[in-house]
Order: sequence, then C-alpha cells, then structure tokens
Amino acid sequence: MSGNMLHIRDEGTGRPLVLIHGWSCPGRFFEGQIGALKTDARCIVPDLPGHGKTAGRLPLTIEAAADAVHEALAERELNEVILCGWSMGALVSYAMIERHGADRISQFVAIDMTPKVLNDPDWQNGTLNGLNAELNDHFLNAIVADWAKLPARIARRLFAEGLPVPECVAELARKEIAAADPVLLKPMWSSLTAQDFRPLLKAFPVPFHLVAGLRSQLYGSGVHRWHADNVPDFHFHGFEASGHAPHMEEPDKFNSLLRNLVKG
Repeated sequence: MSGNMLHIRDEGTGRPLVLIHGWSCPGRFFEGQIGALKTDARCIVPDLPGHGKTAGRLPLTIEAAADAVHEALAERELNEVILCGWSMGALVSYAMIERHGADRISQFVAIDMTPKVLNDPDWQNGTLNGLNAELNDHFLNAIVADWAKLPARIARRLFAEGLPVPECVAELARKEIAAADPVLLKPMWSSLTAQDFRPLLKAFPVPFHLVAGLRSQLYGSGVHRWHADNVPDFHFHGFEASGHAPHMEEPDKFNSLLRNLVKG
C-alpha cells in the first residue's frame, strides 16, 4: 500500500510537525496551525481515509490510516517528529506506534481524546453522553440515513457550549463536515469505536502531552485523571475557554505550545 494514496499537505521548513485530524473533520481543520507554524516547522497534514482528498482510496479503518501515515513518514525519512493527533487522529497515532514503534517520534500531543471512546460497566471515561456499544449501533445505523441533520450537530459539539466561536471557524466546521461522505465516514466510526489503547498508553514510549478543552462537550475530567494516573511521562495542558477543538478555539495558546515543542 503506497503512502502516496494518502493526500498530504506538506508545507513549511524545520522540524517535522505531523497533524492528524479527527472524524469528519479533514486536514483543513489545521489551517490555523499551518499558517502560524510553517516558518518554524515542516507541517505534514494528511487527509485520513474516508476524509477530504484521500476519500475512498484506502481501506476505511484506523489501522489502514496508521499504516499509511507511517509510510508517508518513512518515505520522507522524517525523524524527531512532533506528532499531534486530534480526537480520532490520536487513535490513529496510537495504532501507528503500536504497529510500527515510535523511533521516528520525539513527542506526542493528544487533543481532547480518550483511549477508549465507548463506555461500558468498567469504563466510564468514554464520551460524556454515555455512548456504549448498544447506543453506538443505533448511531452507526443513523450516520448515512440521517446525514442531512448531523453536520450542524457535530459542528456545534466541537466547541465549548455557551462561548462565542469566531464565525469563520464555525463556518469552516459546518461546511467541511457537511461536505463529507457519510458512506465513507460510517466504517471509520465503526473502526474508531472498536479501539482500546489503554494498554499502550500505560507503557507509552515518548513524552505525552494532553491538550484538553476544559469545557469539552465530549470528554471530561475523568479522562484527564486517568491519563495522569496511568501514562508514564505525562504533561497536562488545560484550555479553559475551549471545548473539543482547542487548536481552533484558543489557537494562539495552542500554537505557542506546539512551537515550544518544535523548538525543543
């Protein structure tokens, strides 16, 4: 499988900064990072399978996404990478490290994510709305059938409730999500909700930074505590005016964190 089937924006010069997007939110959601950081970093921003310009060219699983990203890093001979995964992008990063090791990675940044999305009787740190296997089956059945209604809802839940979001940011979210193909998104959602990376995170091989929106509508403080208690070299960064998308809601603070990591 050739990494060149993965559409990648490769902009800027300097230390490699790999930015991996979330479900239904392709690489364009990192515009604010590319613009601010391309003078300090080489920004590598893929569209994952099922998303953006990659669309249906690769198998629609987290594992296939992880393999394709790894291949893209290997093809470019990138090392000392700052790897940043937002939401589903964090799971793709974990799968890549689990399958290919972390030799190319120097630091990892997760944006507002849990190692296991679905809740069950022994795990209550999945999504705050209590999504479990049974409810997830209903959602999977609705993705294609109800798609007309979903993009606006998904876009709203990205951001902190009750705080203003710049109209250009809200508009980008609505427009990009509405342009997605639910037939491709459904298997990716099925794959991402099947993942459980708790064992990997307990032995995570590189420094781990969790950027968390303290007003996230998706994940709560239990997720932050779990990381603090379980991840070896753990660093917490709380964003008080953010929901699930701190890189879009508080971009200056977020970009300055990434710039510091890039400069080492």
